[in-house]
Amino acid sequence: MFVDQARIFVRGGDGGNGCCSFRREKYMPKGGPDGGDGGNGGSVWIEASSDEQSLAPFMYQTSFRAANGVGGKGSDCHGRNAEDVVLKVPTGTLVTDQETGELIADLAVPGQRVLTAAGGRGGRGNARFLSNFNRAPRQCEEGRPGEEKRLKLELKTISDVGLVGFPNAGKSTLLGAVSAARPKVASYPFTTLNPVVGVVEYPDYSRILIADIPGLIEGAHDNVGLGHAFLKHIERTDILAFVLDMAGTDGRSPLDDLDCLKNELELYMSGLSKRPAVIVANKMDMPVSEENLALLREKLSSDPIEIIPVIAATGELGDLKEILKAKLERIRAVKNSKTL
Repeated sequence: MFVDQARIFVRGGDGGNGCCSFRREKYMPKGGPDGGDGGNGGSVWIEASSDEQSLAPFMYQTSFRAANGVGGKGSDCHGRNAEDVVLKVPTGTLVTDQETGELIADLAVPGQRVLTAAGGRGGRGNARFLSNFNRAPRQCEEGRPGEEKRLKLELKTISDVGLVGFPNAGKSTLLGAVSAARPKVASYPFTTLNPVVGVVEYPDYSRILIADIPGLIEGAHDNVGLGHAFLKHIERTDILAFVLDMAGTDGRSPLDDLDCLKNELELYMSGLSKRPAVIVANKMDMPVSEENLALLREKLSSDPIEIIPVIAATGELGDLKEILKAKLERIRAVKNSKTL
């Protein structure tokens, strides 16, 4: 089951109490204070992991508490620190404080982690209070309580290329043709109900990630259809691949489909439709596809966007894989130059 939202409660462990104790040994009538400090409570961390694909585990367990620190003892024995709790989430998870709405972290890199609930510090034992003016201190500290928070986890899929298209445009079939992914394929709309990510591998051992996003329909920016469940997963992609049904199987015009797709993206997030993109003209084996392709090229004659005719059902992809790789390399080169 794919889950991209969850709400959880996290609490750090309490610190152990400090100890009040005095040495009682033969021949040492004034042995002095020897109470040890309490151990620190465990903390709760959230860490991004490429091994996780969904937030489903957090639907069944929603409360996570770290252990308390152990109290100090006599003979200067300090309490043991409690172990931290590390929660693994998919890469691309946003961690937000439910009460304040503050974004705590955007875990966009595998291995990145954030402290969400710090454990309490252990209390000091009476040995810490020894001074020239207080030779027999009888005070010690209690451990500090751990932090607690209510968090919202939201997954936004991270991929290099996002397939954008109306239902039945052939996005799932295309993903299965370019990668080893096996998304559900059927002849009815909305067969894809959650993002599916496939890996495209090249002879030079490089790879790119392509995400098949649930089908978009008009009004998606207002949460019509799958709405925001689709659109939030397209925010992180570097390249948009508009998959058009050139045969107009469902009675739609591929030219109108392209305008509608761009409009929905722009209404959802300003500038999203201006991202680097290609047009994948699918179902080119149908009778009217060549005519529609000619009309599309005429309409976009002044637009530098590349149009790639394909037949995803038979695996005839033309130069699609090479074009996507070259385009992604250029984008990465620009990003790297900006960070230098």
